[in-house]
Amino acid sequence: MVHVPLRRSPLVDQAADLLRARITAGEWPVGTRLPGETTLARDLGVGRSTVREAVRALAGAGLLESRQGSGVYVLALEPVTSWDVKLRQASVADVFEVRTLLEVEAARLAATRRDDADLAVLESALAARKAAASADDPAFVDADIALHTAVVAAAHNPVLTGLFHTFVPRLRAGLLDLLRMVPLREETPDHGHTGHAALVKAIRARDDDLAAHVMHEEVQRTLALVRSARTRPGDGA
Repeated sequence: MVHVPLRRSPLVDQAADLLRARITAGEWPVGTRLPGETTLARDLGVGRSTVREAVRALAGAGLLESRQGSGVYVLALEPVTSWDVKLRQASVADVFEVRTLLEVEAARLAATRRDDADLAVLESALAARKAAASADDPAFVDADIALHTAVVAAAHNPVLTGLFHTFVPRLRAGLLDLLRMVPLREETPDHGHTGHAALVKAIRARDDDLAAHVMHEEVQRTLALVRSARTRPGDGA
């Protein structure tokens, strides 16, 4: 392989780009150790300090790992994309598919683990969602998400709760887009109230199978609307 010295600046960025290209091309498989700084500096036509900074940049991207006393090793062939970036780039349908997985199990757990305090929050959130029928779309969506958040919280699983919270911004944006494309609230301003009331009732009764079923039906119904809206002419499908 011919190694072309770098001529443009900034040298660190160029060195990182060239190292990244060689890594993604498979020159150094995952788990292997990179050549030493002196060798890389000679190959790239830069100083050792530039190589050191380039390696640090690629380590931050998740491609490399520096192990004290051992060297620099390849961790991945492609940069690691942050979870927040992935969510922002994901389609609404993809988010709702994963939402189904999370919330169905959350509803099942909530029905078995809820306590009196959880029930009070759920009843209050259900009433607030009903009251938001007279509000604008953003307020209604916020009330809807608050109820779903209460269901997840009643599952008493901090990992599940934290994961759901990462979905909320993308979820909120997706629901607002849906309401702009499909006027669901024109005929029924409190759209979905019957299903949500049934969900809270199932959780109150500790009927985990029914709670999971109702949640599955509710989220799948919304997912179907999302898919339908995205395939309509003029809706940016």
